[in-house]
Amino acid sequence: MATLVLTVVGQYLGGPIGGAIGATIGQQIDRDIIFAPPGRQGPRLSDLSAQASSYGKQIPKLFGTNRVAGNVIWATNLTESSSTSGGKGQPSVTNYSYTASFAVMLSARPIAGIGRIWADGNLLRGAAGDWKETLGAFRLYSGSEDQPVDPLIASAEGVALAPAHRGYAYVVFENLLLDNFGRRVPSLTFEIYADGGAITLAQVITSLTGAGVTAQCPTAFGGYAASGDSVRGAVETLTAAVPVRVQDDGATLSVVEQVGTALALDDNALGATAGNKVQKLSVSRESASKIAQTLVLAYYDPARDYQQSMQRARRDGGVRKEQRLDLPVALDAVSAKTLVENRLDGIWAERVTAKLQLPWRYLPLRPGDDLSVPGSAYIWRISKITFNKMVLECDVVRTSQAVPVALLADSGRNIAQLDAPAGPTTLTLLDLPQLTDGVAAQPIVMAAAAGASEGWRVATLSQSIDNGASWQTAGQTAPAAVIGQAVTALAPGSAALIDMVNTVTVRLFNAEMMLANATDDLLLSGSNVALLGGELIQFGTAVPLGDAVWLLSRLWRGRRGTEDRMVGHAVGEAFTLITANTLASISVPAGTALLRVNAQGVGDTAPLPEVDLVSPGLALRPPNPVALMATPQPNGDTLITWIRRSRDGWRWVDGVDAPLAEEVEAYGVTATPSAGTSRLAQVSLPQWLYSAQARAADRAAGATTISIAVAQIGTVQSSLTTSLTLSLT
Repeated sequence: MATLVLTVVGQYLGGPIGGAIGATIGQQIDRDIIFAPPGRQGPRLSDLSAQASSYGKQIPKLFGTNRVAGNVIWATNLTESSSTSGGKGQPSVTNYSYTASFAVMLSARPIAGIGRIWADGNLLRGAAGDWKETLGAFRLYSGSEDQPVDPLIASAEGVALAPAHRGYAYVVFENLLLDNFGRRVPSLTFEIYADGGAITLAQVITSLTGAGVTAQCPTAFGGYAASGDSVRGAVETLTAAVPVRVQDDGATLSVVEQVGTALALDDNALGATAGNKVQKLSVSRESASKIAQTLVLAYYDPARDYQQSMQRARRDGGVRKEQRLDLPVALDAVSAKTLVENRLDGIWAERVTAKLQLPWRYLPLRPGDDLSVPGSAYIWRISKITFNKMVLECDVVRTSQAVPVALLADSGRNIAQLDAPAGPTTLTLLDLPQLTDGVAAQPIVMAAAAGASEGWRVATLSQSIDNGASWQTAGQTAPAAVIGQAVTALAPGSAALIDMVNTVTVRLFNAEMMLANATDDLLLSGSNVALLGGELIQFGTAVPLGDAVWLLSRLWRGRRGTEDRMVGHAVGEAFTLITANTLASISVPAGTALLRVNAQGVGDTAPLPEVDLVSPGLALRPPNPVALMATPQPNGDTLITWIRRSRDGWRWVDGVDAPLAEEVEAYGVTATPSAGTSRLAQVSLPQWLYSAQARAADRAAGATTISIAVAQIGTVQSSLTTSLTLSLT
């Protein structure tokens, strides 16, 4: 350092006085030439927000806790895997998935650990260490001097070519599933814990500069990522908001933040001169029009997931001029508010400067020293010293006299992504009738899934139609459905009337799931449809009872031809709210005897949750006929008639007969007398004639009653039967 060199030279030439003069001149050279500020660059607020993968990129030294992107230093090509679904009369579909393995450099300084990880702005790993996406393995190398080579990198590159990056912190992702990231490596940001807690300005300075520099700077930050073109640039980024004084005694560079003990000047010492008389304290004041009235401090706020935040300080007077100060550190709102208020007060104090002249006995003074001047209530800090004709000429700056106070500040509202463990998947399969206009050509099977925790997102589905002999990928579940179980057993009811008597209580799988009321008009338009057991219901009133329990009433029963499921309800049967965006379709060929489906989410372990469905195909089954009537004929015959229903035309918009929806109109009739032989018949009209001769034969066989069951024969399968019993006596 010039100070050290010129101090030695000055002592050699002129003794102690010469040494003091040399030190004074050396400090001037240090400040104005060797450490000249122009062109210095430190970190910026935007430096760490975007992940890179470029050669020669600077690796920051991390302090405290911060959110950084890092630099991808190694990666494999994408790995493709495929699976085929379909078959047995259905077109096959091949699905492709992609994974990648890569390493990300984080810090040129050891770190204590990693918290949350974001991928494309969404949580990839939660604060509890739980993963939100499928990942083969994750390894952290904290930057120790003895950390080993990563085994995956070594296997790919060879042990001799795989560096251990000792002293640098980095992470390795192995087989990260990319399906939800556009089949590319996502942009990652990491919450790093580089130290056990907050970091002080003194710790940053001494860590970056090493031996020969001391610091007394107690201001603390939540976190800081040091980078830039020089150590000075990295430090000056911080000292722009927290002014410090730098002193060089020829052996040690001291950086001091707080106001030290001010040297009280002797009144007789002021105004020393070698000739012309000068003022004891010549004061200059910069115009208020040149000083910012408002100072804005931009910083990273941990309470807002380290997003950029701002705090403002305002001073009355002057013109409406605003100055912005970018401070790329993690701060809480109160600390940021305190910093910006103190800095604005300092800016206004420093607009006042002065000159004073002291006798040569004050040569030990250094730039950065504080002075108490007779006749002035302020403390003045030396900014420049010139020794001329045995007179010490000092340029001084007035320092702030603000008294620290407790300030109020708010981080503002943060719409943060939910961070909760995914937990295991709860899966249910729904064999549904056609819920929209049109006629189904294959079974309508839907998968609904959710988790006990609201952190559950999605799961991958696999299906088997050969009792588990082979499995095929069936895509992914939809977002979490509203599902639960019955707490009470719903009593039988009528599909023709609104059920105002019976109620059912259900418990949903987590407290975040919600139900709502619906008017009759909304019910008519398809709101509040749910599958309870096998019955499709609608509910007009949903009352929360607490602990995710709901009481459902004003029920519409047996919807879309599920009247046969209105009996046999039981406690514990499945409840699923039917909404389009929470159900995933499962492709099932007609005639499937057994469908098995399992789900695997990030929180699922073997054995995987699995659900079976026997003979799915409710959407292919015509509704059973209704209104069976027996009309005696004049000749003794009995005409059995009924009303046909349809899988289509549920809304009955034309007010006439429902559309046929089957290839032909056909019915199967089974007449079973209480004694004797049953009769089978197939007719093409909604009527069948029970002749007088047949009645006589049944009576002769000892029958006293006869049961007549009618089913509609559909294109794929037949409906359930509707029965009528006649007395033969």
